[in-house]
This record gives sequence, structure tokens and C-alpha cells, in this order.
Amino acid sequence: MKLTLGQVADFIHAEGEFRSGDEAVGYSIDSRTIGAGELFFAVKGERVDGHDYVETALANGAVAAVVSMSWMPSDELDPCLLLRVPDDCEDCVLRAMQQLANAVRRLWGKRLIGVTGSAGKTTTKEAVATVLGSRFHVLKSAGNLNNHFGLPLQLLKLELEHEVAVIEMGMNHAGEIRALAKIAEPDWAVVSNVAAVHLEFFPEGIAGIAAAKYELVEALPGEGIAVLNADDGYVAAFARGLGERAVLYGISQNAGVRAQDVVDAGLDGVRFTVVAGEEQAEARLGVLGRHNVSNALAAIAVGLKSGISLAECVAAVGELRAGDRRGEVLIWNGATIINDSYNSNPKALDAMVDALMSVVAKRHIVVAGEMLELGPEAAELHAACGRRMAERGVSVVLGVRGQARALVDGMRECGGTVVFVESAEAAGVWMRENLREGDVVLMKASRGVKLERALESRV
Repeated sequence: MKLTLGQVADFIHAEGEFRSGDEAVGYSIDSRTIGAGELFFAVKGERVDGHDYVETALANGAVAAVVSMSWMPSDELDPCLLLRVPDDCEDCVLRAMQQLANAVRRLWGKRLIGVTGSAGKTTTKEAVATVLGSRFHVLKSAGNLNNHFGLPLQLLKLELEHEVAVIEMGMNHAGEIRALAKIAEPDWAVVSNVAAVHLEFFPEGIAGIAAAKYELVEALPGEGIAVLNADDGYVAAFARGLGERAVLYGISQNAGVRAQDVVDAGLDGVRFTVVAGEEQAEARLGVLGRHNVSNALAAIAVGLKSGISLAECVAAVGELRAGDRRGEVLIWNGATIINDSYNSNPKALDAMVDALMSVVAKRHIVVAGEMLELGPEAAELHAACGRRMAERGVSVVLGVRGQARALVDGMRECGGTVVFVESAEAAGVWMRENLREGDVVLMKASRGVKLERALESRV
């Protein structure tokens, strides 16, 4: 949302000699990609301090920069280009950006839907936005910008013409979704699932993860709607006490929006029947894997609650396609690559192995990088995934880096064919030398593995 620097200063309690009538046409924390007329926030990251890049941002066209009160610029820097905020916390500039985002969200004042879940939340967010987009002007989170940096930047893109916003919310510690909800103030919540992710930060186990996800439901106003997965025991339990404000979706009979007669169509996607009250409709998804049926049902449930017909909802989800490194299909020397390498956890990996096995192939191959943040149970969780791959009939498992060795060991225990390498680049070498026509390959790993680098040698 465009704001004058004077308006910005009022919202974030900034001081300085800035030109209050100048207008910010956008907002950024990256001096490399900042656009002309955008306002630069000099936030502190894990490895860099944005104050070191203020001059670069201004040289690249920023209208001004938000900085800490105590920061000392060079003598050459025009003080009229700085909005100074009190430095009474560890990152006062980040706080200011979050304050501005909350102010913009309130100024906009319309329905905001928060989306979270341990696996598939980005796909669910895309599905919800696609269905609502058939009727409304929708702002959706870009990519997976869902943390304390990304979420406020998304809210700052709100414009008065937007009729609804669909905002993804991620976490890896307790309290993070609560903090994000204070900024975004969601009216509706969509919770897809609870799974064994980020266990490193949850000594109490999966129950702690469930409690962290429930923070989104807790944040809803008195009339807020919660759209919940009936097939996930933890998520279904979030409906207690909500009455008609809870909308359940899934395959379970108690789901108000239900899928039945689900049929895998391999690389062509999934077919199923949607049942909602007395209505039924045939749906076809153009994305791989029956786990995506749940994501589609969440979107259909939101659409129906928003007054969109079942026929329109089903037609909209049929337009969904795989995103970058989220199930996209590539061809390499005659082999079919299912590139789902953006991120991974045990639940998501098992679901994609099922999707892989629905595709007819001479050999089914899994290139599995290690899954991070699983805590003391990491080795056993990896091994269990390997054993399940053997049980499902995977032909070859190529483990990549670290704990993926335990996954390979689990596959080997069951008599499977295995290989282990220490890097994504080494995985690429193995793939180039060993893949052949008729193979279907699943690539999946945690973000830190950067497994997509294995494809850099693709010819």
C-alpha cells in the first residue's frame, strides 16, 4: 500500500528530517532488488545487518530508509533520507516493519485467511487463493514468505482493491504463529496437518507442534472461522468448542466437505468425488499425489463458506499445477524426474513416495536428502522412511548427506538397492551416469540440502 513518509512515521513512531510528503510505493529489506521509490528497512538478519546496505539501497532508488536511532551514517548520507526508530529492542527496525504491516492490515480492514500446517501449507495456500480468485480480488503470500520477515512484507502489499488476503504462516518454535497472528490479525484459519517436523525445538514431541499450530485458531476473533482437516487427529481436535465456526474437510465421514472414490492417475494427477451436504461434483487435480486431495478439499471448503458454488470451486482447483520444486515434472535423458526438492519431512516424504509408486515405471528411484530439525529421533525417523520405501517397492534409494545415511540403512535392512553420497552435486553425477529411459525419479530433501543442485548437470 502506498503511504507518505509522514504516514509511515506516524505508524512506526519514527523521527528525523525526512520529507514527509514523499511517497513509498513499496517496501523491501533487500538492497539488491529494491525498486525505485520503495522504502528500505535496515533489518538485522542471521548473518548481515541491513544498516550496512543503507547507502546501496538509496543508490538503487529507495525513497528513504528506516534505521535505528543509534546508527551513525557516513557524513555523505543525506539525513533527509532516514526515518529513525527507537532502538529499545534487539531489532527495532524489524519491529517497525511489523508495526507498519499491522497498521496497513487494519487500514485495509477486510477478510484475512491464515494458512498453516506441518506439510503442504504452501500448496494449500495456493489452492485456497485459486478458488477464492474465481470470485474475489485476492492477495496471496508470494512463495513461502511466511515468517517474521516475509509475512509483514506480504501484508504491506495489500491494496484497497483487494477483497480478501490469503497469508501463509510458518513456524519452527512455539509462540511464532501467535506472534505472526498479532501482526496479521486473521479472520479465518486453515490448518492442514500436524506432523513430526522441527522436533529439534519441541522436546515435548508432536503434541508441542500441535499446540504451536493451534495458536492460529486461538488468535481468531469471536466470529472467526476455522477450516480444519478431519483426517488429522490433532487438527480435528481444534474444532472443540467452536461449534458451527469449525468447518471440517477430509475423507472422514464426519467431514462436512468430503472426498470419496479417490483414484490416482499417475503423472496426470488425481480424480475424486467431492461431497458437500446434498451436493456432489467430480474433481480432477492436475498435480501428482493423493495427498493433494486434502489440500484441494481445504480450498473447496473455504470457497463454499465464502459463497462460491461447488461447481466453481471444483473447476478452480482443477487449474492448480505444481510449483517450482514442488512436484514439478522434468525429463532427463529419457528418465522422468519428479522434482519435489523444496523441502521435506517424514510425512511429506512418505506421501510423495506413494505418489511416485502410482506412476508406471521400469524403475522407481528415490533421491532423498536428509531431513533437518528432527531432533534426537532423527536417525530413527529417517530409517523408518527407508524401510517404508522398501515395503512400497522402490527400486533404488540414493541418500544424500548426513542423516540420509540412516534412511539408506533402513532401506538396506529390507533388502533394497541403495547408494549414499555426501552432496547434491555428487547426487547429480550419480544420476547423470545411472538414470535411463523408463526410470521415474523422486527428488526430495530439506531446504538446507539444496538438492536442486543435482539437476545443474542435466543435459
